Amino acid sequence: MNESGTTLVARAEPCLGVVIPVFNEATTIAGVIKSVASQRLVREIIVVDDASTDGTWQALQGVVKENPAVRLFQHRVNQGKGAALRTGFAHVTAPLAIVQDADMEYDPSDYPALCKPILSGKADVVMGSRFSGTGEHRVLYYWHSVGNRFLTLLSNMATNINLGDMECGYKAFRREVIQQIRIEENRFGFEPEIVAKVSQLGVRIYEVPVSYYGRTYAEGKKISWRDGVSALRCIVKYNILRS
Repeated sequence: MNESGTTLVARAEPCLGVVIPVFNEATTIAGVIKSVASQRLVREIIVVDDASTDGTWQALQGVVKENPAVRLFQHRVNQGKGAALRTGFAHVTAPLAIVQDADMEYDPSDYPALCKPILSGKADVVMGSRFSGTGEHRVLYYWHSVGNRFLTLLSNMATNINLGDMECGYKAFRREVIQQIRIEENRFGFEPEIVAKVSQLGVRIYEVPVSYYGRTYAEGKKISWRDGVSALRCIVKYNILRS
């Protein structure tokens, strides 16, 4: 291939399906969708409201009227991030799919970097890393970072791939890769589950640095130590105990 990956990204037509799982993000969802829609690579935005109770679904009605690329789906009962992604990925029609959280912790301007290895023909899956490169990072909880690195180490030992940030929310896939994977976890166990299952497919995996603007619990952060325990369970279940 004669052209550089950067040139390919610059010339690429809209090819990205963005899946946004949402739960009680009425104050941020419109801004997130506006930022996502402004990215040139985006073809479709699939929002799955996981039974929000704070007016998120009502806020989304106005958003979809302003942007025809947005498609809305709703869970009547709250199930969790993994369940919302399961619904969202099933409806992706674009060649590439990416996860976008609804809380503004991740910056959609990183999409070109995440898509570049796939568009240049080098990768099938690209995972973001908050712990490498020069992207901006809000300084927050020390023990969260320790837990993330510990879980990443255990995941790498189980999968035999050398990721720097297994729990990073930014993961991009060729559509046919993600749609052949059956997502079983309903909550935040999606991250270790998908890393395990992608590694077992033998596809080409790349990692790129991304920016991260983490929230405090007062600002609405939802993940807790219980999700860390669940991630440990998932590492064992989907790598060591898999049939």
